[in-house]
Amino acid sequence: MLETYHAFAPKGFGSFIKAMPLWIKEKLYIKKSLRESLQEWGIGGSIFFPEHHPSHSASAFFPSPYPDAAILTVDGVGEWATTTISKGTGSTITQLRELQFPHSLGLLYSAFTYYCGFKVNSGEYKLMGLAPYGKDSPTSREYIKRIKENLIDIREDGSFLLNMDYFDYATGLKMTRSSKWEQLFGFPPRKSETEITQSYIDLAYSIQCITEEVMLKLATTARNITQSDYLVLAGGVALNCVANGKIRKSNFFKDIWIQPAAGDAGGAIGAALAVWHIVLGKERIEMQTDLMSGTYLGPAFTDKEIEHLIRQTGATAEYLPQDRLYQHTAGLLSNGAIVGWFQGRMEFGPRALGNRSILADPRNTDMQRKLNLEIKNRESFRPFAPSVLEEDRRKYFETDALSPYMLIVDQVNRDQRIPLPDRYNDMPYRGNYIPRDRPCRQSPMSISRPGCRLYRNKVTRHITNYCRHSNKKQVAVYWLIPASM
Repeated sequence: MLETYHAFAPKGFGSFIKAMPLWIKEKLYIKKSLRESLQEWGIGGSIFFPEHHPSHSASAFFPSPYPDAAILTVDGVGEWATTTISKGTGSTITQLRELQFPHSLGLLYSAFTYYCGFKVNSGEYKLMGLAPYGKDSPTSREYIKRIKENLIDIREDGSFLLNMDYFDYATGLKMTRSSKWEQLFGFPPRKSETEITQSYIDLAYSIQCITEEVMLKLATTARNITQSDYLVLAGGVALNCVANGKIRKSNFFKDIWIQPAAGDAGGAIGAALAVWHIVLGKERIEMQTDLMSGTYLGPAFTDKEIEHLIRQTGATAEYLPQDRLYQHTAGLLSNGAIVGWFQGRMEFGPRALGNRSILADPRNTDMQRKLNLEIKNRESFRPFAPSVLEEDRRKYFETDALSPYMLIVDQVNRDQRIPLPDRYNDMPYRGNYIPRDRPCRQSPMSISRPGCRLYRNKVTRHITNYCRHSNKKQVAVYWLIPASM
């Protein structure tokens, strides 16, 4: 931080004054604070501090099913790095390329998140969800042209430079210099909770296109300099499942794997694995699948604990044997009900994967709005993820690849798309924006994980069988709605 402020001085004095007290009081003494806290628990030993991007790299490579892989990490910023390309082999990781702050694809995306009226560091997925409602129009193409000419200089290898005259995040308290952006695009930054007009939708579409272009170029470079057949990804930008889908569809690699907790939370896993394999020299275990255990790493609760909570809260509850529970759930869903599904250990990471999920029937044309506006109290354009049996994935989606962690977008097959009814755009609603059409691409979850066996083998099969024998002709693909989408 001191080097950044020194580089941009005298700019950033206000940000410097706000940041320094926290550093002086807390962050300079992190090691001492950790040691004292561990001693209270009776834990001794050495404390290691793996750097930010090496931790991301370790979180992507070591749990992956590949003995050898190219590693691409892209996020906002670590210590200095914002983008790295590495090669993982066995129990070693070698970094090959690095792009440093302030030139950051993650922060560029966050700047557009900010300008479109969403909260930085939590609203980026909203921007990604809004982007598909934009179109390849003259307006969008003009926005892309202006972005490339004024904001980002993209090189053929995927490296890039940002024009910092348009950004304030390096030293200021905001992401953008909004007066320059308004002059560039012709409209002001959107205020939160106000109407989302077509201009902001097209801007979201444009920066999504830019992000996909950079990620594809970086993936190509990673393939060329590592000569690896497989790619693993981590960092906040690796949660951009549309860009991930484009990389997979490009066939640069035989397959790709994304750390399910690709953001900073997953850095904790990477830090631990880096120490285990690199510092302590422990060999990796060869596995057919990845080592994330379906990412079911969170807490679980016993029937006794659940019964206690029911009594404590005075909730109305009925216990059903498993077979009745599955059939009853399938019937409820097929008849338009919305079901909260709770089982086993909670998912680690931003996606709900069958253990803490909201289930609903997508054949009901009212369902998207009902879930968004009445159940989740959020913008009506926000997306949902279909949940399908692994063996049925080719029936519903264009590619045959697995997607157990809801991190790769694919196109829905045309014969599985249900046309919107004529009255759809006249339905009552509330919210900032109701799209004219729903995109025909989804970030699916293919169900095969042992940790999700109860949901896979019982609930999904009961739902499918129930719908096959009901008066509704099409077999349902049921939505799982992550809390973060």
